[in-house]
Formats: sequence, C-alpha cells, structure tokens
Amino acid sequence: MQFIQSNLGIVLLVLVSGVMLVWPSIGRRMSGVKEVGTMEATQLINHQNAVVLDVREDSEFYAGHVPHSVHVPLGQLTKHAELEKYKNRPIIAVCRSGMRSGHACSVLRKNGFEQVYNLAGGINAWQQANMPMEK
Repeated sequence: MQFIQSNLGIVLLVLVSGVMLVWPSIGRRMSGVKEVGTMEATQLINHQNAVVLDVREDSEFYAGHVPHSVHVPLGQLTKHAELEKYKNRPIIAVCRSGMRSGHACSVLRKNGFEQVYNLAGGINAWQQANMPMEK
C-alpha cells in the first residue's frame, strides 16, 4: 500500500495503459462482432456462401485481395445499396490488419446485417496462412 501511495502517478499510468490495450477487444465483444481466423473464414465461404467484403482503399485492393471479394472502401460503406442483396448471407469484412474491418462490421450491424464477421489479422493473416489471392 505504501508503494502505491508513493508511486501513484506510475500506478495510474500502468492502469490506463492496460485498459487502452484491452479496450479494442472489449469493444468488439460488446458490439456483437465476431472475429474469425482464416480457417473459419474459409469454412464460411465454402459451406455457407459467405461474402468477403474488402473495405481497404482502391490501391490496397488492386494490389491483391481475397478471390471473388466485394470491394467497398470503408468511407463509402454507408452509401452502397449494392450490399443489401447480401443481407441474408454471412459477411466477412477484411482490411489490412483487422481494425478498419472491425469498424465496418459495427456499421453493418447497425444497418441490420446480422451475420457479420471480422477477419482477425486482416489480409495480412490471410497471406501468412498462404491462402489464395488475386489481382
């Protein structure tokens, strides 16, 4: 207890840093967004006809993407009525590392999409797993 009182600033800094580290995962769990790895994503694509939604910018998408993915940059997500036709199918959102796609999942959930998944690790994880890519 004496240590905590003597080093209150350091203790507070450690606590705040810890909360900042775990907050993204807590936020995702509270929002109802499910994360899937590359194997689960492949299962969803092959067995449940899931749609892969790539929310990266044009240059990132054209450098390489998941085969047959739908490309809608994150900034244009709410303006695309074309996604409505996929409302009853599972959607796997993908970006470079999983952060933008997590936000995209939240946007989709708010717009009535129920089966929304975030690819954990994004396209980086997809490539590291030696999964197919197309340009």
